[in-house]
Amino acid sequence: MTNRKPSAVYVISVAAELAGVHPQTLRIYERRGLVEPARTAGGSRRYSDSDIELLRKIQELTNDGLNLVGVQRVLELEARVAALEAELAETRRSAQQAVVDTHRQYRRDLVPVHQTLVRYRGPFDR
Repeated sequence: MTNRKPSAVYVISVAAELAGVHPQTLRIYERRGLVEPARTAGGSRRYSDSDIELLRKIQELTNDGLNLVGVQRVLELEARVAALEAELAETRRSAQQAVVDTHRQYRRDLVPVHQTLVRYRGPFDR
């Protein structure tokens, strides 16, 4: 059985060239859990376009002076920020819908009342 990511087509040498690193560096990144390439039935690594983007991001961070532990932390934090932004967007959408529903309920409760003045006639008025 093959464990493949969508469009994981690049062999390690091509992925390394596209990312601007040595193939051994990709193996190190994999051991550190920074990248997880798909595997063919025979066990060969296959990298997708998103893997290549991730590898370039890792290279950029290491070129900026971060070690691999720092890179891993940055990637974890970026993933957490993305998840929180998605959660916030959903919460905002839900809150907006609650406001709309509440306003709709107000309109349903408003019933026109005909107001006319009627003079009170007590039992002694004629």
